[in-house]
Amino acid sequence: DGHSIIGTFDARTTEPTPTQIRWLPFAIPEDQQVDFVDGLRTIGGAGDTALKNGLAVHIYAATTSMNQRAFSNSDGDLLIVPQQGRLDITTEFGPLMVAPNEIAVVQRGIRFSVALPDGPSRGYVLEVFDGHFELPDLGPIGANGLANPRDFQTPTAKYEHTNDKWSIINKYQGELFIAIQEHSPYDVVAWHGNYAPYKYDLANFVVVNSVSFDHIDPSIFTVLTCKSAHPGTAVADFVIFPPRFEVQQHTFRPPYFHRNCMSEFMGLIRGEYEAKKGGFLPGGASLHSMMTPHGPDAHTVEHATTRDLMPGRVADNTQSFMFESMFQLRLTKWATDNKQRDHDYFKAWQSIPITFNPSQR
Repeated sequence: DGHSIIGTFDARTTEPTPTQIRWLPFAIPEDQQVDFVDGLRTIGGAGDTALKNGLAVHIYAATTSMNQRAFSNSDGDLLIVPQQGRLDITTEFGPLMVAPNEIAVVQRGIRFSVALPDGPSRGYVLEVFDGHFELPDLGPIGANGLANPRDFQTPTAKYEHTNDKWSIINKYQGELFIAIQEHSPYDVVAWHGNYAPYKYDLANFVVVNSVSFDHIDPSIFTVLTCKSAHPGTAVADFVIFPPRFEVQQHTFRPPYFHRNCMSEFMGLIRGEYEAKKGGFLPGGASLHSMMTPHGPDAHTVEHATTRDLMPGRVADNTQSFMFESMFQLRLTKWATDNKQRDHDYFKAWQSIPITFNPSQR
């Protein structure tokens, strides 16, 4: 399928929709031999790789390791979020073993191969066409907190020499090209510098939150950001909602109902998302487009408005995340027509009652 991944998001290749969208877990083609590259599918994005402006959101669903094949992306940096199965990623800089609840970043132009030590695998990929992922500014938080630099890991060179034939797959302007070479692309003895792939364990994230009342902006959960030219917005933020304590008083504790000046693509790695107990499942996703209203489902609202607000834990044994962007995302036909699309998603809010009493003091 020549249109599995794309690099230009216009009326020819994609379509816009402001509708709230949810997908059930994306299917893994377990009856086929599909590696990481062949299993990539573009959900949507904005901009154009040729102009180095914008981003793309992909998923991957793979059943076999890349054999004598290496992948290189000329279009931008990739942030990879495995949801099912570890990824044994060999890069020119050395190997990275990346498990669910960890992420990997592979920058533009770096060759890598993906093996599947646990069998069939599925996950999410965020691609930025300009700039690089970096730690967010901490502002008044100070020197420590959120994702700390000490917890990011880079690989150690692992020299490999073979005379075997290798296929080098290059993604260029959203299309795939193949070159053949007679030696391993991983014949690197050593490296130095700071342009190198890395991984991060999301369990190391230092959570900041309100300890009195009300919510702090979800930007406090930002792991990595790719900044834009406009302060306060980003080409893309990678945000997580990790296990933590919640102690706010006189507060509707779940994520509040809102319309956002950013686009929100969410995925679930494991467990249950705190604001939606059913339908939003590991391996699935949702998209809430710019200025489209959304919030927790009816069950979550009922529980949050009737419970005693005692200090407690939230999101234990779960991990959800968000790709957030200042861009308005356009969706591929593969995404809009996907059989896993939940066309009843809107019903999640239909039974929320009006409880405000204007005469009550």
